[in-house]
Amino acid sequence: MDSGRKIHVLFVCIGNSCRSPMAEAIARQDFPELWDVASGGLTPLGYIAPLSIETIERNGYSANGLSSKPITHAHCQEMDLVINMSGYSKNRAFDKFKKVEDWDVGDPFGEDPEVYQQIFEEIWIRITRLAERMRRLRAAEFFGSNS
Repeated sequence: MDSGRKIHVLFVCIGNSCRSPMAEAIARQDFPELWDVASGGLTPLGYIAPLSIETIERNGYSANGLSSKPITHAHCQEMDLVINMSGYSKNRAFDKFKKVEDWDVGDPFGEDPEVYQQIFEEIWIRITRLAERMRRLRAAEFFGSNS
């Protein structure tokens, strides 16, 4: 990982309607200096669930620019890291496993607002931990190259 450039991260769930758009909104707003983020679905619904948008905005994030779209093989190849929240293991859903990380995050689709909020909070914690991990890796690379 080049410590001078942003990390390209793709968040993936099944429909790209709930979990991955939440993750994209959080990562984009909280850590813009660290990475460029996108989201996609294995079988996208074509819309962001209204409760996803409400939850994102209720927590102080912007839902602008979010859309439900498919991921492609080429798209995955361009990424440094793919976060898989689809519920399918990475070896079942993706060709290259090395840059795919499985996150076991429940699907709130069709649930009540409280479940959406719980999932949002879980994703926020995971993204914050991922950002900390990426910063440590960058620091280690930087200081390792300056020794």
